[in-house]
Amino acid sequence: MSIAIKTEHLSKRYVIRHQQKESYLALRDVIAEKTKKLFYIFGSNKSKNPGFKKKEDFWALKDINFEFNQGDRVGIIGRNGAGKSTLLKVLSRITEPTEGRISLKGRIASLLEVGTGFHPELTGRENIFLNGAILGMRRVEIKRKFDEIVDFSGVEKFLDTPVKRYSSGMYVRLAFAVAAHLESEILVIDEVLAVGDSEFQSKCLGKMQDVSKEEGRTVLFVSHNMAAISKLCNTGILLSNGTVAENSSVERVVDLYISTCFKSEFYELGNSKNDKDVYFEKIFLSKDKISSINSFSLSDEIQCIFQVKGTKPVKDSTLTFIVRDKNLNPIFSEHFPVAEYNDKLIATIPKGMLLPGRYYLQSMLHVPNVRFLDNNEEYISFSIEETGSKNSIYTVDLGFVNIPVKWEKEL
Repeated sequence: MSIAIKTEHLSKRYVIRHQQKESYLALRDVIAEKTKKLFYIFGSNKSKNPGFKKKEDFWALKDINFEFNQGDRVGIIGRNGAGKSTLLKVLSRITEPTEGRISLKGRIASLLEVGTGFHPELTGRENIFLNGAILGMRRVEIKRKFDEIVDFSGVEKFLDTPVKRYSSGMYVRLAFAVAAHLESEILVIDEVLAVGDSEFQSKCLGKMQDVSKEEGRTVLFVSHNMAAISKLCNTGILLSNGTVAENSSVERVVDLYISTCFKSEFYELGNSKNDKDVYFEKIFLSKDKISSINSFSLSDEIQCIFQVKGTKPVKDSTLTFIVRDKNLNPIFSEHFPVAEYNDKLIATIPKGMLLPGRYYLQSMLHVPNVRFLDNNEEYISFSIEETGSKNSIYTVDLGFVNIPVKWEKEL
């Protein structure tokens, strides 16, 4: 099978400029500062002048090497800031690499953010033809696929409405439909599918599988949804700090990502600088409200301990925690209004609710639908151990939640 994508020593550098933050200055201070700058410009001490901007090189990607065959479905995963979106932008030729070489076989269709390649003043119908033209398609090819695109997107009623009036979900549905149905050899999809509803996400995953298996197109898919990555992809890349940490089967990449990035047993702010209005000082799991523990039996209550601090009151501030399964899919969540900011808050998960397995606790302080106050991305890992329950005789996956079902026998 022929190679569709190959990178050799691919790197992308950005230059970050820093300038000393100035407080309020009197007129005499401004005049004095301008005089100093003139001295440094014509003198030999430019580097010592604190008023000059300092430059710093930031390598978003560094020495990326991989190759994928035609028809591969590649999952690209990594933590925020790992370089995933930058890699897709470089591969899509939205931005040029600083170093290295990229080889692509065929046309590439990209969906990197909501509305990529759409003109807001044009209608949905006009944007379908515009996108096709951008991808190098002839008008007759676009016409041949037009009905399929409209049917898949589900925006037929609004086809002659300017897309600037579309909701974000409508935008994504139409943009994905165009990218997936036009005849490009490589399809690049970023996290944008998170905007759509679950039914549409499932529909998109099915379409990406079809275009790969039946049409032999290569798919690059970035997502934080490990279940979607595992279902769609047959190979994967784990990025860490702009480098490739792993390039192998999707099962291996997902397991490595979760086990290395989400292995914290507790969270503690320590001596780190913090300027947030409300924040977590400490988060841990316990049986006795005092000592930290991360392994429980079915008969144990799980106490989630949150020590919250604050510098000033924030109206409607709320503590939310989410329990996630081994693939980081949410199982359930709980929300609690935070009124005092020097409290130890304790949420108790009843015994017997979670079946044996590995779980993760995500915590956040926020004003719902307004802003985040503190978002703890260091998910706390914990496990429920099998202790001879009624489920222990089964070898199949029995799920995650133990619901107290009521049985009746009617004669």
